[in-house]
Amino acid sequence: MTAPAEVRYARTTDGIDIAYTAFGEGPDLLMAMGFVTHLDLMWDFPWHAGILGFASDHRVIVFDKRGTGLSDRSLGFGSLEDRARDIDAVLDAVRSESAILYGISEGGPMSVVFAASQPERVRGLIIYGSMARSIRAPDYPFGLSKENADAVLGRVEHVWGTGRGYEAFVQHPPDIEGARRALAVYERGACTPQMARQILQRNVEIDIRELLPAVTQPTLVIHCDADPLIPVEMGRYIADNIPNARFVEIEGDFHGSWRPADWVHIGSVVRAFLAELDGFSRSPRADRVLATVLFTDIVGSTERAADLGDAAWRALLDRHDAAVTEQVGRFDGRLVKMTGDGMLASFEGPSRAVLCARALHGIATTLGFPIRAGVH
Repeated sequence: MTAPAEVRYARTTDGIDIAYTAFGEGPDLLMAMGFVTHLDLMWDFPWHAGILGFASDHRVIVFDKRGTGLSDRSLGFGSLEDRARDIDAVLDAVRSESAILYGISEGGPMSVVFAASQPERVRGLIIYGSMARSIRAPDYPFGLSKENADAVLGRVEHVWGTGRGYEAFVQHPPDIEGARRALAVYERGACTPQMARQILQRNVEIDIRELLPAVTQPTLVIHCDADPLIPVEMGRYIADNIPNARFVEIEGDFHGSWRPADWVHIGSVVRAFLAELDGFSRSPRADRVLATVLFTDIVGSTERAADLGDAAWRALLDRHDAAVTEQVGRFDGRLVKMTGDGMLASFEGPSRAVLCARALHGIATTLGFPIRAGVH
């Protein structure tokens, strides 16, 4: 079957067209799906078809993330906060003031980023089969080694388009060869082999551990106890580090599953949580918001002003201030204030703050003076 409602497009602030569809009536429930999707091909698979059941009492919003399906086949800059812009653009397009986010697998981290940076737009958060980080670290023993991750990326790229790439994400097919034939068509429609690898590479780079305490919304974390792709310890870590999050461990040896009954069980857990959230008109107002702060100042400004004289120094500062205003806007930041010989600005994430700082450094060099820049 095709999409249950008309597929339309939303454009992100960084110029990426995102395909989405919305169906059902009730409070908004936005699905941030895992890995790759295709809004015209996904509904015959049980791990996607189960979404339709939520439309009986919610307006369900589903989209193809950048790089996949009917959306632009580009990740843009590709940072996690840029990918979270997909959510922002889609919510704007459907005129949703706030929604419950349901992040599945790699959709979990982007949902966390959005919930922490724009808490007023998120009533609640559901995370299934997800991770805060993929690669093992001294203080994070659950992940893959870098070598194993590279091997997985290489294999997926090599077999992509045959049905053997996506099958690692979905277990228990009723007919292996039939499943591969269906998945082969889906893979080829969803993205190219290079894009599949690029998406997975970005997933390997994810690390949102320090963002988890900034989530203030009611949160449900669901994970299968024997998930063969993302270990259950990763789900527990997310729940342990989001304040007051609820963790539900499902008995199951799958990440995705061909068995419809598996999704009925998970759906019942999700519905119970949704019923609780729907009993509240709004989430409490957040007193913490995740943001990145950029501060700059001109090196040796006092001496420089004395050398140039008041009029020349003022003219130079005016050019500097105009450049600051332009560049902060270019990278979707908010100029908090000018400090006389520098500025303070905020951004939704670190990548754009760093890009803005680099741009300002180049402009300052052209103007004939160095600047310092700090990002926190």
